Amino acid sequence: MIRHIVFFTVPDRAKLEEVRSGLSILTAIPHARLLEIGTNVKTDQLGTEVDLVVYGEFDDEAALAAYKAHPNYQRSIERVRPLREMRIAADYETAAAMREPF
Repeated sequence: MIRHIVFFTVPDRAKLEEVRSGLSILTAIPHARLLEIGTNVKTDQLGTEVDLVVYGEFDDEAALAAYKAHPNYQRSIERVRPLREMRIAADYETAAAMREPF
């Protein structure tokens, strides 16, 4: 399984809900096992820069690629990109993830 995590910052706080709405378009894409759009509750004492998080779980790289090729993915980009500042994305294979001390 592939986990797909994307962090966003929104410099104009008044646009936060508009960005969240634009990201919500992604939830209609059928290729994910799970897809969530979360608002950072900012309880971490060392970093509160991130405003929104996209979290997805995909069966494999083909499912992730199909998700990114879906028309709703481009629609979301078109709505969100002009309003957001930072975007950091990471994908990893859960089978290769560490689950105990190294």
